[in-house]
Amino acid sequence: MDKIYIRTDMNDKIATGHMMRCLAIADALRKKKAEAIFIIADENAVNLLKKRNYKFIVLHINWNDKESELPVLQQYIQKLNIKKMLVDSYEVTEKYFRALHNWVHVMYIDDLNLFSYDVDALVCYANYWRKFQYDQWNDNVKKYLGVTYAPLRETFWNCGPHKMKDKAECLLLLTGGADPYNIVSKVLEGIERDSFFGIEVICGVYNQNYDTLKEQYKSEKKIRFHKAVNNIEKYMQEADVAISAGGTTLYELCALGVPTISYAFADNQLDNVNQFQADNIIDYAGDARKENIVNKINIYLKQYMNDMELRKKKSLQMQKLIDGKGAERIAEALMAL
Repeated sequence: MDKIYIRTDMNDKIATGHMMRCLAIADALRKKKAEAIFIIADENAVNLLKKRNYKFIVLHINWNDKESELPVLQQYIQKLNIKKMLVDSYEVTEKYFRALHNWVHVMYIDDLNLFSYDVDALVCYANYWRKFQYDQWNDNVKKYLGVTYAPLRETFWNCGPHKMKDKAECLLLLTGGADPYNIVSKVLEGIERDSFFGIEVICGVYNQNYDTLKEQYKSEKKIRFHKAVNNIEKYMQEADVAISAGGTTLYELCALGVPTISYAFADNQLDNVNQFQADNIIDYAGDARKENIVNKINIYLKQYMNDMELRKKKSLQMQKLIDGKGAERIAEALMAL
């Protein structure tokens, strides 16, 4: 059986995005009868990996100092005869990859283009991949570029058309793994909540405002709060319009064809949300760190509310862009490494 080791992390600083896309790839490997084994810095992801029935190795090191883990990692590579590794982290360095690539075949998931990575294969599924000019790189690096490689779970593969209603009745509000700027509260305070029959709020595992929000809105029965859900696709399928932070969630919403308004609250989300807007796929409300995003969200919501044709047009454009099968394509590339 082909064994692929996956080096990634999750915690309250970097949230869950890296881990979730790697789990999607691990699921695709499992379907192809290959085994994915995770290598993690600390105990933060242990419960999730156990729940998903994946083997793991805990290095017991500092997650944001990649070079310091090299001696420990080398011992595991030699002991377990590791041949292939997928790396998904923003903390990598040139020294880290030089050492790692001497020991194993390496594939790296990138969306920052920090330096010329010493790897066998590179994945950049970000919709803004062209700005990085990867074609000027070393030709020995195999490159898997564009949204066709967006690593989504199987539930997002080849989805049917999104159901459309004459009037948008159900609003979905998503924040990703964390909500450090308490954006959920600002959006709920600023939108016309009575315009909707139901508002579903999905909070990530690291959202520290969850209990406060539930208490604040306990009298409004139409607003339902959920934390770290396992079936986020169910809420997406039922939504008429979504409001979401930038990140992989936008690709999931595209695969399901849910008309969406995006916002950003981190630098690594900006290229993503701006490119989706430039491509006329997802409307962008602004950077929550320095703009009043609620005003723009309200403008877009009013456009979407009663215009089913607009929502249908957006939905078709989204699904035309992403078929959701990127994890399967990455799994095939890893097995061929």
